[in-house]
Order: sequence, then C-alpha cells, then structure tokens
Amino acid sequence: MKIKVLSRNPDDYIRESNRDIHKVQRNYDPSLHPFEAPREYIRALNAVKLERVFAKPFLASLDGHKDGVSCMCKNGQRLNSIFSGSCDGEIRYWNLTTKRCLQYIQAHTGFVRGLTCSPDGNLIISVGDDKTIKHWTTDALSDTISTPLNTIISKHLYTGIDHHWKEPVYATSGESICIWNHEKADPVRTYTWGTDTVNSVRFNPVETSICVSTASDRSIRLYDIRASAPLKKVIMTMRCNAAAWNPMEAFMFTAASEDHDLHTFDMRYLKTAKMIHKDHVDAVLDIDYSPTGKEFVSGSYDRSIRIFPVDSGRSREVYHTKRMQRVFCVNWSADNRYVLSGSDETNIRLWKARASEKIGKLTPREREAAIYSDKLKEKFAHHPQIRRIARHRHVPKTIYSAVKEKRIMRESLRRKEKNRRRHSKPGSVPFDVERAKNIVGIV
Repeated sequence: MKIKVLSRNPDDYIRESNRDIHKVQRNYDPSLHPFEAPREYIRALNAVKLERVFAKPFLASLDGHKDGVSCMCKNGQRLNSIFSGSCDGEIRYWNLTTKRCLQYIQAHTGFVRGLTCSPDGNLIISVGDDKTIKHWTTDALSDTISTPLNTIISKHLYTGIDHHWKEPVYATSGESICIWNHEKADPVRTYTWGTDTVNSVRFNPVETSICVSTASDRSIRLYDIRASAPLKKVIMTMRCNAAAWNPMEAFMFTAASEDHDLHTFDMRYLKTAKMIHKDHVDAVLDIDYSPTGKEFVSGSYDRSIRIFPVDSGRSREVYHTKRMQRVFCVNWSADNRYVLSGSDETNIRLWKARASEKIGKLTPREREAAIYSDKLKEKFAHHPQIRRIARHRHVPKTIYSAVKEKRIMRESLRRKEKNRRRHSKPGSVPFDVERAKNIVGIV
C-alpha cells in the first residue's frame, strides 16, 4: 500500500537567522502580473532620481604646488601613486590613499612639460623648459631622489614625453619626434616632418610600436618606430592639443582639438572621423582613456572636465567647482574608479568616475540592488521623463551662456546653408558629411 505525504524542505521557507529576511514564494507567470511594466517604470524613475540625489563626485583636493599643474603621470605598478609636474619646475609624488605628498623635488627651471613612468614602475622621466631630459627613481624613501640618475642636455625645447609599454624606450616631442633608449644619451631615431613644433606624443598600448603626435601645423601624425619614416598625417581645420589611444581597440584614437570638440579616428581609414564628441565650449587641452576602453575623460579651457562614452557624441558627466580654473591635464586611474584633474590654480582634484557610486565594500544585497537599478535605467533610458532627469546637470553660468550662444550660431549656419541650397541650382551646393568637415587633407 502506497501513501502519499507532503514533503517540504525547511530551507525553502525558514530563515537562517533572525536578521535574515523572510523568504517569499513567487509565481512568475506573466498572466498573474499584469502591471509588471508600470511597476518597473516607477522603480526605474526612483532609481534615476536617487542616482542624482547621491551624485557627489568630488573626493579630495591635493594641494601643495605653488604654480599651475602642467602634467601628470601614473605608476603602472602602484594604484595609489601619481606624479605631477608644475609650471615652476617642481615634481611631486602623491599617495592617493592618504592624500598626502610623499616627496617633492625642484626638477627643472621653468615648466615641467612632460612626465612618464617606465612599465616596471622604477623610473620616471621628465622634460622641461630648460631643454633637459632627467631620469629619476620612483622610490620615495630613497635619499637620492633629489638627484637625477641621468641628465641629458639638448639644444631644443621638448614639449612632451611618453614611454613605451614594454621596452626600455621612450619618445619625446618638440622640433621633431625623437626615440630614446634608457642607456644612450643620443636619440636612437629622429622623425622630422616640416618645421612646426610637435605638441604631444603617445604610444599605442596594444600595437606598442605605433605612436601618435599632434603638431602646431594643425596635423595629427602617425609613426612606427620600427620604420625610418613617418606613416601618415591628417591635417585638421584647427590645431589638436593632445591625443590618446583606446587601450582595448588597437586602431582607434581620439584627438582633443581647439575647435571645442574631440574627434575619434580609425588609423586605417582617416578620411572621416568615426565619432565627434561635442559638449565643451572652449579648447580641449588633454584627454585620457579608461582602462576598459569604453569611456574617456577630457579637460578643457572652459574650467570643466567631462566624461564621454566612446560611442556617444555627448558627455555623460561634467565635473566643475567654483575654484577650479583651466584644466591642463587629466588622468584616469588604473582601477577604473577615479579620475584626476590638474588645473591652473595649483590643485590636483580627485573625482569618482561614477558620481553616485558608493565608496567601500558592498554587501551582496547592495550589489544586486545596484545591478538591478542599472538594468532598469538601461531598459527605460529613452523614456522622456527618465532621460530628462538622467541628463540634467548644473553648470556654471559662463558655460551655460556659451552653450546657448553656440546653439544659436549652429542653427544660424544650418539655416543659411539650407537657404543657399534652396535658391541655387540643384546639386550646386553639396551636402557635407559632418564627420569630414574638419578634415582638410591626408598626406
């Protein structure tokens, strides 16, 4: 004889402790939940409102420099270390955990034009207005840090420097692009293309032999240090101040331009830009990519920094303070959580990469709730009310007025072109591709 009995597992309905939440049995049949979409919409609306409520991106101000901060570089082996150079020739070594300056040295006479760190984190190289290249040890506890390991004196002024990602090689920009070896006092290779000054140089983190530079003749130049001649040159309508490679896509780089925009290019096809990133209202001075390659940060003459997704023409975040002046340099931390900016009023500011992110350890429930909120905001991102709240930012009056003025000018040009096309012979006024308007030619 068979007897059927109810058998239940106590783990399915009994709490493990008094502090645990009560377990609720749910039936996920859609017919039993007719208001699921409206309920999720309300949750998404509350999530995007709370994101704005808890958006407090500013973390700390690292003060100590006596002049404007002109350049920064991070140590690839230590997440909490950063080096900064100022306009009075001083280099400072900072600990971001304690927010203190561990060591400072009077390195150059005049501006420190560039700083770079070796891949092993043991060597830092600086260039300045005194036409010298100096090698320093990165050990802040060393008694010899105030004395350079090596000093190279040149006849020309250097404007920038960057280190190779794998080999003991670095590149300097100035009258020309010079490739140097750690052990030699003369450049291994020199690239000259015209007589104009080269403003910056950056090595590709993926294709490590490729580097990009920007020059004062409004050109963006590509080099392969294995070859004896430069590769290509793109001439823009206005000068570019800096360029940065995408660390996850070997062929993509973004240039910060004087026309207030940033232009993303594919080095294999330079006739048009892949994306134009608009939102700044003055010249963009520096740019740096996040380690994931999905976003980058830019600093501008308009006294603000902005964070752009690589696939979007508009910024997702804008950071500013009342005291912050022209932003000369920006840096994204290697753990993808923080952004640093160095500006003209001698301060280095530390920001959160995601303004509303909680700093510290998250419990499993907090982590799951954050993931769920992000998915809801992504699902309802195009609803007008949610999009309006997510995009709204308070900006200084100068930026707000400049944005309105630029909008009026842009609409006026568009209306003028439309009228010219309407009153001209069909086909005589061609339609220009927006992403190719700022490109003059390719050499």
